[in-house]
Amino acid sequence: MNLELKRKGETMEENQNVEQVQDEKVEEVTIENETVEVEETTQAVEENETSETEAKLVEAEAKAAEYLDRWQRLMAEFDNYRKRSEKEKADSQDYAISNTIVELLPVIDNFERALKVESTDKALFAGVEMIYKQMMGLLEKLHVTPIEAVGKEFDPNLHNAIMHIDDEAFGENTVAEELQKGYLYKEKVIRYSLVKVAN
Repeated sequence: MNLELKRKGETMEENQNVEQVQDEKVEEVTIENETVEVEETTQAVEENETSETEAKLVEAEAKAAEYLDRWQRLMAEFDNYRKRSEKEKADSQDYAISNTIVELLPVIDNFERALKVESTDKALFAGVEMIYKQMMGLLEKLHVTPIEAVGKEFDPNLHNAIMHIDDEAFGENTVAEELQKGYLYKEKVIRYSLVKVAN
């Protein structure tokens, strides 16, 4: 019986050893399976995070492109507004100056008529001449120039023909006489020359 007990005890120990080895193998396999699962899960999470990050990056780049486009359009609109405002301001100034000059032209005409008349008072004549020269200098500073007419070919863009004569001394369609001087302000006619046209 002792022997049987001994054998039973050895068999039990062997069975326990076999069970322990099997348990260890099962644990190793379980640990390996869990490691593989953890690696696969980690890899899936990393891929998911990468795709989310790429999607966010694409979205951010699209927003940045939209903001850049808006900014560029806004800058172009502002530049156009600035240019338009400057042009309107310059046009307004030109309009005001040309209207003022048009009102002064009859005064200049009267000075020219006064200078054509001979005067016995030389001091008065010299004073009128000085005022006339000063006014013409002022007009020149303001970019106002008289239109040349006598001896030039008639140009309807510069001259207003009020008389027509036949004179062989002048060529065809030539201005024979200027009855009232015309003026340009910065290449724009502010008063047409009243002229007599020959032939």
